[in-house]
Amino acid sequence: MLDFVPQPESDGVELAPRVAAPASAMRWQYARSSGPGGQNVNKVNTKAEVWIPVAAIAGLSERATGKLRSLAGKRLTGSDEIHIAADTERTQEGNRAAVMQRLRELLLAAMHEPKPRRKTKPSRGARQRRLDAKRRRSETKARRRGAE
Repeated sequence: MLDFVPQPESDGVELAPRVAAPASAMRWQYARSSGPGGQNVNKVNTKAEVWIPVAAIAGLSERATGKLRSLAGKRLTGSDEIHIAADTERTQEGNRAAVMQRLRELLLAAMHEPKPRRKTKPSRGARQRRLDAKRRRSETKARRRGAE
């Protein structure tokens, strides 16, 4: 099951480690789901959707905020809000947790800094082994051709 646990704080919701947003900035909406649920599908609003303004997310660096906007793709609305929806679970609570988990994964991906690449050169021995292998391969192919 999903590991999202709603935070009891009234001032904000922790979205990722050291990243939070005020609960008042998050706009929730529920609708009838197209997912699993049997007869419940037609009468219970289990689909969960959230809109959260990018500017309301505190704790992200400018670089991470820019990366978040690019990673969000079509989930970023014209009014600079991230829109995430879930209708995979049978209950409203489950779908709400799924939405928060997806938002968390998006934020973690935006916060991830790749390790900088250090340029390296092959050692003299490695270069010699490569040339020897090429020479052996060339000689093998030359023997196949025979005398021309």
